[in-house]
Amino acid sequence: MSGHSKWANIKHKKAKADAEKGKVFTKVAREIIVAARQGGGDPDANFKLRMAIEKARSVNMPNDSIMRAIKRGVGAAEGDQNYEQISYEGYGPGGVAILLDVLTDNRNRAASDIRHIFARHGGNLGEAGCVAWMFDRRGVISIDLKAAKKSEDDLMVLAADAGAIDLKMNGDTAEIVTTPEDFEKVRERMEAEGLKPVEAEITMVPKTTVTVTGKEARQLLELIESLEDHDDVSQVYANFDIPDEEMERIAEAR
Repeated sequence: MSGHSKWANIKHKKAKADAEKGKVFTKVAREIIVAARQGGGDPDANFKLRMAIEKARSVNMPNDSIMRAIKRGVGAAEGDQNYEQISYEGYGPGGVAILLDVLTDNRNRAASDIRHIFARHGGNLGEAGCVAWMFDRRGVISIDLKAAKKSEDDLMVLAADAGAIDLKMNGDTAEIVTTPEDFEKVRERMEAEGLKPVEAEITMVPKTTVTVTGKEARQLLELIESLEDHDDVSQVYANFDIPDEEMERIAEAR
């Protein structure tokens, strides 16, 4: 998970740049529309919608745009696209398992595009179920230890008391891992203690990781970036780990 977390930090900067072009806004709006259409427009009663709204706010999406997306989802206006949720699975360079969440209004186009992206970057699209078993759905709450002014041991005790199931270190960032059911409870406890998360999300956490280096590492990150850039792809999960120094070299070269 650590390699993917490092890439997530780099990706977060990229997301801000993409947000200026409106690309991230379009993707997040689609998630809000689908969540509202499935569970209603009240975020207090619709956890999925609440998470989509928080994601929108994390990339500075204007509140007016968020409200328009909710209204579109609840109203299901005539002529609106009917987005379908699909999961795709495959392998990247080095045998890395990749799991995708897709929201699309054209299943055939999405499948064709994603298969082409995998093939172009040294990977291959697999059958349903080929890699999903390698991941667990978990809540992950990231805390900046320096900003929190707490030791790793103090945070570990606090997280365990709140109901977390694990705590992982990634440099100066502590990743508190929860079950999806306990995610909000643990996050609220952290915030009540004055610990504002750098990031908090329900995600797919790999059970084990695969270390990749050299050409395969570069190819893998190019594959993941290309998948993330596709309009229909909302989330990309992968079980890779790339050594810190190699990740920094790749990031500097971009």
